[in-house]
Amino acid sequence: MLWTIIVALIVGCIVGPLARLILPGDQNLSIPVTILLGAVGSLVGAWVGAQFLGTEGEQFSFWGLILGTIFAIVAVAAYIAVTRRGGNRAVTR
Repeated sequence: MLWTIIVALIVGCIVGPLARLILPGDQNLSIPVTILLGAVGSLVGAWVGAQFLGTEGEQFSFWGLILGTIFAIVAVAAYIAVTRRGGNRAVTR
């Protein structure tokens, strides 16, 4: 279990920037935020893989990597959507 978390965090440091490269358009994300979102996405992907694909206990899983990348893309896209939407609100009184 601990190795799964460690490997997911290391993979997340790779898939975060990869997810950012895959997404079209300009993203105003710092490197630490990109890595953090990749790590969170990778952890969620590892968890989903363990729950639904039976990859629990494996230090490296191809499907865990794929799911981690997909969830990292979703995390980066969601973060961009939330921060853009929050910054473009007009104040009316």
